[in-house]
Amino acid sequence: MFNKDRWKEIVEVMSSNVVRTIATAFGVGWGIFILIILLAAGKGLENGIRQDFNGVATNTIFMWTETTSMAFEGLPEGRNFNFKLEDVELLRQNIPELRILSPRNSIRLEEGDNVVRGTETGRYRVFGDYPEIIEQNPMYVTHGRFFNHNDIKEKRKVVVIGNRIRDELYNDDEEVLGTYLKISGINFMVVGIYKEKTSNGGGENSERQIFMPFTTFSQAFNRADNVGWMAITAKDGSSISNLTEKIVNTVKQSRKIHPKDERAIGYFDLYEQFNRVQSLFGALRFVAYFVGILVLISGIIGVSNIMLIVIKERTKEIGIRRALGEDPWSIRLQVLMESVFLTIMSGMIGIIFGALSIYGINTLLNAVGPVDMFLNPSVSLGVVVSALLILVVSGLLAGFLPANSAIKIRPIEALRNE
Repeated sequence: MFNKDRWKEIVEVMSSNVVRTIATAFGVGWGIFILIILLAAGKGLENGIRQDFNGVATNTIFMWTETTSMAFEGLPEGRNFNFKLEDVELLRQNIPELRILSPRNSIRLEEGDNVVRGTETGRYRVFGDYPEIIEQNPMYVTHGRFFNHNDIKEKRKVVVIGNRIRDELYNDDEEVLGTYLKISGINFMVVGIYKEKTSNGGGENSERQIFMPFTTFSQAFNRADNVGWMAITAKDGSSISNLTEKIVNTVKQSRKIHPKDERAIGYFDLYEQFNRVQSLFGALRFVAYFVGILVLISGIIGVSNIMLIVIKERTKEIGIRRALGEDPWSIRLQVLMESVFLTIMSGMIGIIFGALSIYGINTLLNAVGPVDMFLNPSVSLGVVVSALLILVVSGLLAGFLPANSAIKIRPIEALRNE
């Protein structure tokens, strides 16, 4: 390994036919380059999608009422009904695996503006919530505070507004906290401003929502103890998907819904959707490795074929070395070292170009701003180390057959070869 003459011979062999060496190295370098780019692209997509889930309690379902499709206990089919606050307490008592239960209400947006502030008006979605909703929604308070349980208990007329509402209804240098908004004719004091955590801001309606205490909402807009829908999050270690059937059946029993009525209660399982996305990430990584390794194998086959040609060209040389008493293992080692050296050098070039390409992509993304569902494409150090190990193993495999071919040549036959 540390024989100077051996390395000198390797360099002479590689430089004797530069075009052939470059063409052979290109296959291996291209395979590693493709592998790195595919993995980086998959990671960028994964980062972008995960950013959209940032701040969201993914172990959550959202549950709402629809119309009954079956008669039950004297009540007709086609009946409309509402959840009640007592249903929330019933779920909390009967299903201890639940961490957060957030009853929610909202004002349905009609034509025209529903929020007035001085001479400015706007049309915004208004929610009645409990303080725990901030743990389930991707948002955080940037100025002031979120409402608390004292606000719930005392039914205080306070609201938290989105950052874009602040931009649309207030001047840049104007203090927002302590001011009043008139929502559907009722005055509420602003106590906080929130901002969303998602990478793309959530679209056109992002940060254009108003949150107030659930009890205040119910009193101000005559909702009594009705609940529009619920956001329900399970404790760590418990799957909300496994609890969904029990949750739905508990509420059906409370609201006198037929146990087999599948249309009366609707729900969206965020945890199930998140797991599907997780599976997609795994599939993308598999495809990246599969395609990259296939391209790499084609390059390795090229290296092996070229080494066979090199052995053929050096048949007489090998015969002379064997006749002079050189050990067969020494000849095998020489061929293996040439193969590994060529493979590693070409692979390192592929890694360098892959790293430069990723750097260029990230620089471009930083220049043009965030792109939906694509963020910070990269590969980990572990991937690079794995690529190097693949290169070493590939180089050994590529040189194994030529090396065996070299030592099988009988000295007398090699010397006759022209």
